[in-house]
Amino acid sequence: ALPYLLTFTELITFAVKTHVDSLKLQVDGCGLLLEIFNQALEQDVVMALDENVASALLETVRKHSENEELLSLVCTLLMMTSASEVTAENLRKVGVIPDILSILQHFLHNEQICFSCCGVLWSLAVSNNVDEALLKSAVPVTSVVLQEHLQNGTVAESACSALWALSLQGCLTENDYEPTTALLLDALRMNPERPVLVKNACLALASLLRQSELSALRFIMDSKGGGINLIQDAYNLYFDNPEVVESICMLTNEMVQYDDVVLDMLSQKMEELLSEIKSRFPSS
Repeated sequence: ALPYLLTFTELITFAVKTHVDSLKLQVDGCGLLLEIFNQALEQDVVMALDENVASALLETVRKHSENEELLSLVCTLLMMTSASEVTAENLRKVGVIPDILSILQHFLHNEQICFSCCGVLWSLAVSNNVDEALLKSAVPVTSVVLQEHLQNGTVAESACSALWALSLQGCLTENDYEPTTALLLDALRMNPERPVLVKNACLALASLLRQSELSALRFIMDSKGGGINLIQDAYNLYFDNPEVVESICMLTNEMVQYDDVVLDMLSQKMEELLSEIKSRFPSS
């Protein structure tokens, strides 16, 4: 069925590009594209957006930048396909990041848009081919999204993933380290029931601690409670989840760089937790 889906995609894209002024056609066209890509995913096929489709969608976004329904459809479509390296490269070529950031700033209240846009930012950040200055401009916007939606686990999870990727690319500045550390601790504190969020928040924190002692000090001295307790709680919840435990180990590995953190770890008996991990995962 895939050749038919590709043909339909080409026809719909042609109609969308030809009638860019028609809002109804844009909504219907993007809705159909979303359905096609959903069907492909159900067949375990990840369809990439070629440059022509990516360009058409971006033109739609710019022409109808105030229409929330249409933007939500387009952003969902971009997120669904952006995990493909081909799509990520084509989105980079057409210059999607400023548009994604503008959409986030204008529709911060929309959970689906925030979830989707953070997913796109994650994919673009890990693709390694994006202009660093553009990625740096995504840090404050992504942080605002996380702050705004801390209690929405789905959005918070997506924002944590984006911040982790941005941190790995060295996009955070000296002024970002402390507030971002505090924000990630809040995300852990408020969403302990989401293993993917816990894993990605720990990995983001590990990346921050690797880069800055300011992050390490904030980690142990946060006004709402130190990070070590949160790590212990996370382990107690997910001791049988290797991915979460591995992320905790990576974070711990960064923590021991700093004498003040080590003292705090000893006072809170972290060595007992580490011994348990070692005995539980002897082959890892």
